[in-house]
Amino acid sequence: MLLTRRSLTLAIGALTGWLSALPLWADGTPADATHGALTPFEAEYRLEVKGWPSATITHRLINEAHYWLSDMRFSVAVARGQERSQFFIDDDATRSLHYSSSYSLLGIGNSYQLNEADIVSLDRQAAIIDLARRAGSETCTAIVPCDVHFVDHRGRDEHFQYYLQSEAPLEVPAGQFDARTVVLIDAEKPDRDIRISYHADYPGLILKAVYQKDGKRDTQLTLTQLSSHGGS
Repeated sequence: MLLTRRSLTLAIGALTGWLSALPLWADGTPADATHGALTPFEAEYRLEVKGWPSATITHRLINEAHYWLSDMRFSVAVARGQERSQFFIDDDATRSLHYSSSYSLLGIGNSYQLNEADIVSLDRQAAIIDLARRAGSETCTAIVPCDVHFVDHRGRDEHFQYYLQSEAPLEVPAGQFDARTVVLIDAEKPDRDIRISYHADYPGLILKAVYQKDGKRDTQLTLTQLSSHGGS
């Protein structure tokens, strides 16, 4: 089999929202924190999972006038996966409105939907965006990381900790960009972490993300192509 269900979850879930730990407004994010303005984009990532061939993931962030839509998906010979989130955002807060996801392997899979009432914090797609906007203004460090919460595709609470690791240019196949890199630590599994490098000017756009277990790379996501829409 090309990709396991675990790989699908890591691809679109982990390295995107769970891949999505974040400082949440509900946890008391300061109202005067500086958040980055959103810019629509369309991107392609190369997904590399240890022991499996690489795959391509597409990621779109779309302004739907009254809300934003984040969509990540991929499709290969025997597997496909997709996550979509509709969310509202302003200078101080992010609020999930609706979330849906589906995964299939060899024609067998599941689909999930969460309405606003099911999402006690943020869904993991909205969390990707929220973390990128807030990472530059939080005072979270490796010694004193911030506690963060979001819900998984079933609406179950996830608890991570995060801190800002660096702000420096990063070269990826799509080019060289100013990056903001954060480290996410699973509060229940401290031997695992996710290092996400965001584009400094496109909140939510991932330049590179690496999932590590016991200090060894397990899964990696890398930006290979970027198209902007409505941005500079």
